[in-house]
Amino acid sequence: MTMSTKIEPMTAGSYDQVMALWQAAEGVGLSGADSREAIASYLDRNPGLSLQALEEGEIAGAVLCGHDGRRGFIHHLAVRPESRRRGIATQLVQCCLAGLRRKGIQKCHLFVFRDNRQAIAFWQAIGFTGRDELSMMSTLIE
Repeated sequence: MTMSTKIEPMTAGSYDQVMALWQAAEGVGLSGADSREAIASYLDRNPGLSLQALEEGEIAGAVLCGHDGRRGFIHHLAVRPESRRRGIATQLVQCCLAGLRRKGIQKCHLFVFRDNRQAIAFWQAIGFTGRDELSMMSTLIE
């Protein structure tokens, strides 16, 4: 690693930079649930669990992390292309899992698009296991 990477809690003030990273990242699905207000609310409900990686003061990576009191969830892990392959994503995930562990959470889930082979390979390499026996279902609440 040639640059020093600092991992710190994501803040609502980072929204524009983090959103730009997520929008540029392949495999990150964004929706109205990722509005400035929704992310600020998520960060408030899950203090200190969502993280950003800084290199020379710029956001190099970010991840949303939270829990429902019994299971943890990771969303939108992304690292800018020029900062990849240096362990930033792994470090972000390890910090998320440590934060969940401190909250008494024993299991963490995440969603990956079925055709995102690069992401699936990453998650498997760091110890996550696919759950073929489950199907995700969603509805809009209007």
